[in-house]
Amino acid sequence: MQLNTLIARQIVERATKIIQFPVNVMDENGQIIGSSDPTRLHRTHEGALLAIHDNRTIEINQTVASTLIGVKEGINLPILYQDSVIGVVGISGQPDDVRSYGELVKMTAELIVEQEALMAQIQWNKRHREELLMQLIQGSTLNENQLLSIAERLDLNLSQPRIAAVVKVIPKQGQSLTLEHLQKLVHLLDYPERDNIVGIVSVSMNEVVVLKPVTLVEGSWNQTEEKARVKRLLKRIAQEADFSIQIALGQYFAGVSGLARSYETAKATLASAGNSKEAILFYQDHKLSVLVGGLKQDQWRRTQLTEPLEKLQQQDSKGVLLKTLRVFFDQDCDPAQACAALHIHRNTLRYRLDKIEETTNLKINNLDQKVQLYLALKCL
Repeated sequence: MQLNTLIARQIVERATKIIQFPVNVMDENGQIIGSSDPTRLHRTHEGALLAIHDNRTIEINQTVASTLIGVKEGINLPILYQDSVIGVVGISGQPDDVRSYGELVKMTAELIVEQEALMAQIQWNKRHREELLMQLIQGSTLNENQLLSIAERLDLNLSQPRIAAVVKVIPKQGQSLTLEHLQKLVHLLDYPERDNIVGIVSVSMNEVVVLKPVTLVEGSWNQTEEKARVKRLLKRIAQEADFSIQIALGQYFAGVSGLARSYETAKATLASAGNSKEAILFYQDHKLSVLVGGLKQDQWRRTQLTEPLEKLQQQDSKGVLLKTLRVFFDQDCDPAQACAALHIHRNTLRYRLDKIEETTNLKINNLDQKVQLYLALKCL
């Protein structure tokens, strides 16, 4: 740990709120890097050099001060960090007047140094956790033993089964997404500690990724348990943040290498949600939509699938038949439930389905052709 001008300035500001005497902070080379008297900055303080060399408090009266360079009468105390001298804090004034404040100012300085060292360590851990997360979800070139070794140094247990979750922040109406929104979300995911590995993957894409520990029972994880945890997170966000979220949880795949596959399923699940308002999305619940979603990127396959429905749209200007087909599939092809959802008579449903078959040339009671219609709706 080294003193810098920022830490020195904090020490001076804090100390001068406690006492009314001038305060200086010198680095390990005796250079004044913080002072309540700006004219003394960047000068060598020979009294500080003595305090550093001997690791002891140096009191300087007017007579001694006149023999040293850059020195005024006062008291100079070494600043210790982990039993090593990293600098000196000095109080200007007659030694008899400032002596009683010496230990108080020294303690203040050392507390500030310890706080800064702790914050630096937290930032170091955070940065390296994010780097590890990127290695894990992108399919690292490092082997599994190397990744496990890195994780161990960060006090993370990669042998713990995990799934990937991708979280999208939704700012309140009228607000724009900011980095502070994402950082707040990361904090809420990090604390209280649940052994999550969290990172902002992309600010522009509004993507925060969490590698969440799960408990496996016969190779499967408890979706109900995870939903309860996410609901608790949603409640905390509603209480503490000015945004909402949509979160997609991926599939579990064994081993460290499985985390990249889990991330892909979570990311694809979120992408397949479109404009859905559903806050919690599980890959298992949207598996077909996710898998079919890949067809949308394959232009000729998508065209082949949607061609029958495009004919239907041309002859269905009010969209009644297309809506009927969607509801029919949403109700698992149950005529009674479809009629209830559409508020129509069963004969009306039969008429509309016949019209759909006639227009698309696909039979709803033929399994292969029914699947074609269903996939076409998903790709439309």
